[in-house]
Amino acid sequence: MKKRILIVDDECDICEILSFNLENEGYEVDTASSAEDAIKKLSPGHGLILLDVMMGGMSGFRLAEKLRKEGNNIPIIFLTAKDAENDMLTGFSVGADDYISKPFSLKEVSARVKAVLKRTPEETDNTEESTLVIDDLLIDTSSKEAKIGNSVIPLTKTEFEILFLLASNPSRVYSRNQIISVVWKDTPYITERTVDVHITRLRKKLGDKSYYISNRTGFGYKFNFSEQ
Repeated sequence: MKKRILIVDDECDICEILSFNLENEGYEVDTASSAEDAIKKLSPGHGLILLDVMMGGMSGFRLAEKLRKEGNNIPIIFLTAKDAENDMLTGFSVGADDYISKPFSLKEVSARVKAVLKRTPEETDNTEESTLVIDDLLIDTSSKEAKIGNSVIPLTKTEFEILFLLASNPSRVYSRNQIISVVWKDTPYITERTVDVHITRLRKKLGDKSYYISNRTGFGYKFNFSEQ
């Protein structure tokens, strides 16, 4: 089944070039010229959004933040002329899965799209290992959901993968580079600060169970069974 991508950019030339290239790669592509237009066109059939940051009206950052607050965890790759590290971290902080600075090469876009789409398999054949339960945390790799008790935690794909990695090996401390090598293994230019931003967002979503993830100063992050 072909993956369906929504491109959101107010520059028609960019939409046309990206559409042509991604369709040649085998994807189904829709385009929107604004964030407001994207809200109308976005459907459950879309598997990824390529989202421009600087647009008239609602910005890409605002759209991403709106989708995440509504519980929509569709993968988002930002396209932007901004290349400062703080701007990149802002993108990750509002729920982006990746970030591409303009001007970009079509090969880079293709590689980033493939990397984000294949991070989490759609199906698992090993039903015996499809669910991980620790304390009152349940992680289901089949449905790609994490729950505390009966409450679903609204995680992005990247946040889910970080939580699953740490919870799968609760006695192990992972350095930031080790987390990058697992979660972002096919994505270049990810910094250690990017890991920190995602961990901060993940702990916030865990609420009063934020102690599940702790920072070992000078080493990295690990999963905790109980509050310390």
